[in-house]
Amino acid sequence: MYSEKNYPEKVKREGERERERGRERQRERGRERKVKREGQRERERGREKEREGEREREKERERERERERERERERERERERERERERDIERERRERERERERERERERERERERETERNGLSERMRE
Repeated sequence: MYSEKNYPEKVKREGERERERGRERQRERGRERKVKREGQRERERGREKEREGEREREKERERERERERERERERERERERERERERDIERERRERERERERERERERERERERETERNGLSERMRE
C-alpha cells in the first residue's frame, strides 16, 4: 500500500483527478447539449425553409390558376366577339335581303305602272 507519509498526497491527487474527470464529464455533457441544440435549430431552420418553399409553391400555383382564369376569360371574350360578328353578318344579310325585296317590289310597281300605261294606250288606241 501507501507509505504513511505519502498517503495524504496520493489521496489528494486521486481526489483531484476524480474532480477533473467530473469537470471533463460536465464539459462533455455541455458540448453534447450544445451540439443537440444546434442540431435542433438546424432542423427547425430546415423545416422553416421547407414551409417557406411550400408557401412559395402555393403562391406560384395560385398565380398559375389566375393566369388560367384570365386565359379562359379571354377565350370567352373571343367567343363573344365571334358571336357578335356572326350576328352582324346575319343582320347585314337580312338587310340586303330586305333591300332586294324592296327593289323587287319597286320593279313590280314600275311594271304595274307600265302595264297600266300600256292598257291606257291600248284604250286610247281603240278609241
